[in-house]
Amino acid sequence: MKTVWEKQDSTSMKQLMDFSEEYRKFLSVSKTERNFVKNAVKAAEEAGFRPLESFSTIKKGDRIYSVNRGKNLCMFVIGEKDLTEGMNILGAHIDSPRMDLKQKPLYEKDGLVLMDTHYYGGIKKYQWVAREMALVGVVCLKDGTVLDINIGDKPNDPVVGVSDLLIHLSAEQLKKPGATVVEGEKLDLLVGSIPKKDEEKDAVKKYILDILKNEYGFEEDDFISAEIEVVPAGEARDYGLDRSMIIGYGHDDRVCAYTSMRAIMDIEQPERTSCCILVDKEEIGSVGNTGMQSRYFENTVLELLEKAGCTKLSDLSRTLRNSRMLSSDVSIAFDPNYPEVSDPKNSAYFGCGICFNKYTGSRGKSGSNDANAEFVAKVRRVMDDNDVMFQTCELGAVDVGGGGTIAYILADLDMDVIDAGICVQNMHAPCEVVSKADIYEGCRAYKAFLKDMD
Repeated sequence: MKTVWEKQDSTSMKQLMDFSEEYRKFLSVSKTERNFVKNAVKAAEEAGFRPLESFSTIKKGDRIYSVNRGKNLCMFVIGEKDLTEGMNILGAHIDSPRMDLKQKPLYEKDGLVLMDTHYYGGIKKYQWVAREMALVGVVCLKDGTVLDINIGDKPNDPVVGVSDLLIHLSAEQLKKPGATVVEGEKLDLLVGSIPKKDEEKDAVKKYILDILKNEYGFEEDDFISAEIEVVPAGEARDYGLDRSMIIGYGHDDRVCAYTSMRAIMDIEQPERTSCCILVDKEEIGSVGNTGMQSRYFENTVLELLEKAGCTKLSDLSRTLRNSRMLSSDVSIAFDPNYPEVSDPKNSAYFGCGICFNKYTGSRGKSGSNDANAEFVAKVRRVMDDNDVMFQTCELGAVDVGGGGTIAYILADLDMDVIDAGICVQNMHAPCEVVSKADIYEGCRAYKAFLKDMD
């Protein structure tokens, strides 16, 4: 099969590698939803975007962004045509599987201090033990102060982690199914072992509490109003002897979020308004006021319409109905170590470009957005017209498993949607792998869609 690599000349190969390096650096400092939004807003402002609230009216060419609770970002480039004629939308999620600290996490046992966690999203729990982890998030104090916490990502930081049972004593453990080799309540972090002097009870815990107070500015009760995520420590890295891939935490779905964000930042004056939606909570059902099922997106579009002078009750429904969307979410890369879980004819392969999933879901397409053939044909035309390499695929062989995205939620708003993303190996593991060729071609695909989809 022909790959993206084969069509590169020396100039475009350098562009591909440079773009991938920019993504690698961004991914390394954007391991939480809040950090992704913060870094994305900085990049957006450098690209000429301004906050929605700074506009009293809007006109073609305006570059606008809106943030919801620090965990969602919407970006718009206002097009030549009226908003009610529809938008071209890229939608990705910026949450990833991980562990979260519980609200009362800290305890001492047998001379060690641990932190209790609750895993988030679908994970193989045994993959998250015996490795360096960082604590990243926020602590919100009662006086309104918000403390940014990042312990473990800087080279000289301490790291924490979950212990595993040594192989010498694992005979009974290894008889268990993979789902229970490590249980959820065993995912407790080891964080300290030095006792505080002249303390008889919980001396090690008190030593750790002193560190939290003196070095990071908060006390034990402040965990109640904290959101601290436990994520793999360290930077994403080049992968493969040829440096053709990137291994790191959170490619699902930040690789699609980053390329979508970069695509809209490169758009100057589109015919139809361009939009990029970056949302939270996809890994647990897109719920809550920062998930795609919230009213945030619709409310933001309503505000845009009002500032554009569109005040009819039907304007919102017309805008959404006439919109087109790529649900920018990752797909499964074919793995020759596990060919039995895939249909080789309908699988995604590293280096072959962006992946289009006409449908996702599981079993009999349950829970899927199944894109209409007419819309798929239009997307094909746009890709071919822009010399974008793409592949079509499914989320594994029939009845083996499956998954879902935010596609069906936007389709419920009466717009045409198809899943379009970058394929990943090791999905939902602490270290996922993507191809640099697919990162580059994915961004090209998103730009073509924003520019040329009618």
